[in-house]
Amino acid sequence: MSTWVNILITGGLLPRGMLTRNLLAAFILAPPVLNAQGQTTQLTAAQAIARIQQAIPQPPPADTVDTIKAGDPSTIVTGIVTCFTDNMDVLRRAVALHANLIVAHEPTFYNHRDESTLFANDPVYKEKLAYMHDHHLVVWRFHDQWHLRHPEPMTEAFTAALGWQKYQHADDPLFFTLPPTTVNALAEDLQQKLNARIVRVVGDPNLRVTGVAYRPGASGEAAQIKALERDDVQVLVAGESSEWEAVMYTQDAQQQHRSKALILVGHSNSETDGMDTAATWLRALFPTLPVQYINSGEPYWLPGHPPQP
Repeated sequence: MSTWVNILITGGLLPRGMLTRNLLAAFILAPPVLNAQGQTTQLTAAQAIARIQQAIPQPPPADTVDTIKAGDPSTIVTGIVTCFTDNMDVLRRAVALHANLIVAHEPTFYNHRDESTLFANDPVYKEKLAYMHDHHLVVWRFHDQWHLRHPEPMTEAFTAALGWQKYQHADDPLFFTLPPTTVNALAEDLQQKLNARIVRVVGDPNLRVTGVAYRPGASGEAAQIKALERDDVQVLVAGESSEWEAVMYTQDAQQQHRSKALILVGHSNSETDGMDTAATWLRALFPTLPVQYINSGEPYWLPGHPPQP
């Protein structure tokens, strides 16, 4: 059995029970279309996904969420779109671009493993699924293995967006030593450079800051609090946090007169640049296919300041 077929099975893209003779004949053993030089000019979604997975030395974990969420793996890829989340706007823009392989970082169907039990009869779920089916889209999640790549792409893109490369610790890229600033000035700088509508801050706005830790996305209580515990960290910049976890920990630390603050830029704002990086990376893997990044958009807005159409 070919290497990429094994990747499909072990990566969860194809359950072993699906490897019937007919399915193999349909898209695994089917001869590729070749150009005059004998090079492949067409790829199925399954073949494209396998190429992506093979390009990262670190394999996905055994229980990976990096699986196909919708669509037929045998679909011939006409173009690739990367995004943070594949909301309806992203799907429509992908169709307009004639791209049918959607590489999304986060879930498609509102929970970590895209389980459909809760949504089986839900009209929002059914309309989204029907749209993907009607437009022959294939949606694949690229989360676990993308985070395993070195350098870690979300941190790399975040650091570049802020221009913090020269402040990054050589031994741990998640920590930075900045020129002296305040919590409020840092939050304003993050909001401007990340083009964020909403940034939430816990702590004294006038607290002097040099040591900053970064935790992208929903990194969890343990990672966030361990970063805040460090003596050389005054501020943690993170995507999101439950209000009874790192948020309340920071409140208590401040109320105990400790020099700690928390800046939440939003999950999407903390990671979306990393999926722009993914599009750049994929263009080298697929030089004959159009690859585009689509910004999923920040979901929140402030009263009195609605998003512009």
